[in-house]
Amino acid sequence: MKYIELTVHTSSEASEIVSDVMWEYTSYGVTVCDHNDILALQRDSSVFWDYMDDSVAEPNEDVLVKCYFAPAEADKISAVMEEIRNRRALAGGAIDFGTLEDTKREIDGDDWIDVWKKHFRPIHIGRIVVVPEWISYSKEGKEEIVSLDSSMAFGTGEHETTRMCVELLQDYLKEGDVVLDVGCGSGILGISAAKLGAKKCYLSDLDPIAVKSAKHNALKSGVSENVTVSEANLLDGSQLKADLILANITAEVLALLAPAVPNALKEGGVLILSGIIASRLDFVKQTYAALGLQPLNERREGEWFALAYRK
Repeated sequence: MKYIELTVHTSSEASEIVSDVMWEYTSYGVTVCDHNDILALQRDSSVFWDYMDDSVAEPNEDVLVKCYFAPAEADKISAVMEEIRNRRALAGGAIDFGTLEDTKREIDGDDWIDVWKKHFRPIHIGRIVVVPEWISYSKEGKEEIVSLDSSMAFGTGEHETTRMCVELLQDYLKEGDVVLDVGCGSGILGISAAKLGAKKCYLSDLDPIAVKSAKHNALKSGVSENVTVSEANLLDGSQLKADLILANITAEVLALLAPAVPNALKEGGVLILSGIIASRLDFVKQTYAALGLQPLNERREGEWFALAYRK
């Protein structure tokens, strides 16, 4: 489906007013692109990223507020602009509304999920076979099927970081282990552990969409009875003790988790880390070397690394 995208140039001060007006006329979404938000995120010590395109942080005084309409609703655009100008008049110069320059363009609809489904096929990672829930698949031999609908959360088995984690999991998991999957995304790692014989798997994520996705996938994979999914950080003050901990996140977050790992991991337990870009590998290694853990394994695919340690 095609949509009409309306972009209005305004200021940080007036962006909320402009977006509120747009929401009165559309149900297809509103976005605010404000350089000041990027600066605030850079200053926020609770937000982490491994890398960011430099162009994102380049100064830009204009704030772009965008909304979307079906082609049949094109007449609403003039009403939106008239109402925004009315709000500017009511402000009487007390609020800087910027230029209020507007542009319109036709864009393709949000059909990425359907396109993704056409190309996603069963993925074989050792004994684990990641199968889209809309595809029928019969396992062979010792294969274990992880049924996945991960259109709303990271983790399909296609990405190098996920694949390396599943491979390392099969190297170190023992029958009857208790497993923690921190930052579980779609739940693929914890669910794989349950399929491979883990006694109990505790999955957690701070994203409610990921939590919903992981619960759905655990049910579809037939392991919901021994998989618990929480919207939390299981390493934050938890009394759980694991035989194996999985964390496929980013280097900065892995470093934040490090101090809590020894208390959550049983003696002789294994820690598997992934999501580590090459430029941050030494940083992660130094962080975890300080914990006194024994390095077991290091894997690389492309620019990504995964590490395994034993307590």
